[in-house]
This record gives sequence, structure tokens and C-alpha cells, in this order.
Amino acid sequence: MILGDLLGTPVLDADGGRLGRVADVRFVLDGTPHQLMAEPRLLGLVVGPHSASSFMGYERNGLTRPRMIARILRWRHRGSFLVLWEDIAVVGNRSVRLRPGFTRYSTALDDHAQA
Repeated sequence: MILGDLLGTPVLDADGGRLGRVADVRFVLDGTPHQLMAEPRLLGLVVGPHSASSFMGYERNGLTRPRMIARILRWRHRGSFLVLWEDIAVVGNRSVRLRPGFTRYSTALDDHAQA
């Protein structure tokens, strides 16, 4: 799988209802450190109901400057959420389908707080 091909892909719930599009992916570094760092692991996908464009880092709670850009991007990405890799049932050519009962998490990187 090439992650760049996944960006913009429609995301569907278990019943086929459209939730948005893949706007970003989240990785974590865990495991045994190797030469420079630990191995990256795909944590999940960020789903944007209004936009599949980049957050440019503004989903993190502490970024507020420049203020106008922060406001525009927060408005544009309102309702976006993180879905963990374990909650993804199928990654197909034309869509991503989530498992029944998936959990929506905050897009901010704050220990997977629920949205």
C-alpha cells in the first residue's frame, strides 16, 4: 500500500454510509530503538468530513499562530476524527470501510482522547 494513494479516499461506516475522506495518517514510534529511532507503526487514519486537505500541524492543540490561518484550518477540518487501524475493516481501491462500533478519537496527539 502506498499511503499517498490512500489520501482523499472516501471512508464509509460498516453500513456503507459516507463519513468523509482520508485526510492524513498517524504513526507512532514504538518498539526497540534501532540505529536512530524506534520502528514507526501506523496508528490510524484521520477522517475529514469536510476536507481531505492537510492540517499543516494545526490539529495540535498548542498551535495558534498565525491566528488567521489557524482559524481557517480549524474551521475547514471541523468534525475530523482519528480512527485506529484496528477499527478499519477493509482498505479497498475506491474506499475504506470501518468496522461496526468503531471509535472516533480526537485528531490532536493527546493519547487518543475520544472526540
